[in-house]
Amino acid sequence: MTDTDTLADLYRHMEWADAAVWGAVLRSDGARADAKLRELLRHLHLVQRAFLRAWRGEEAGAPYPEFDDAAPLMEWGRAYYAEARAHLASLGGESLSGPLPVPWASMVERRLGRPPEVTSLGETLLQVALHTTYHRGQVNTRLRELGGEPPLTDYIAWLWQGRPAPAWPGDAAKGGRP
Repeated sequence: MTDTDTLADLYRHMEWADAAVWGAVLRSDGARADAKLRELLRHLHLVQRAFLRAWRGEEAGAPYPEFDDAAPLMEWGRAYYAEARAHLASLGGESLSGPLPVPWASMVERRLGRPPEVTSLGETLLQVALHTTYHRGQVNTRLRELGGEPPLTDYIAWLWQGRPAPAWPGDAAKGGRP
């Protein structure tokens, strides 16, 4: 379906875009304190982590942390990227076509009314990038509702800017703002 170079590029964009959104969230007092926004961001990062566990063959049922504050949630989301990059770098192109049944298939079956088809590892890697983009859009909509200014996070905008590194809030060395 796709190759590891394309996926690595998508994940570099995904991290850059997530960092930009987090910067906008943390610059807005209303957004920082908004429980709905925090839940959207937690879901986005939780799904990233759930798939990472599946890719690495880890225990699916282990609990995920809860967050009462935006900053620790951002750090949890940020830490995902080093782990995801390392895992992606360990994959051979041929492994992408291998099946990856998801551990939460019973939940999907209840939703679809039938068992889900088996997906490949490559398809699930692509799904995480697409899922993150979808929910990042919801975060940006909520951010605007709260009076914040959503950043431009389009993939093409990232390309036009020369594929910049992510600027996580508080990371002054890369241009991140507090």
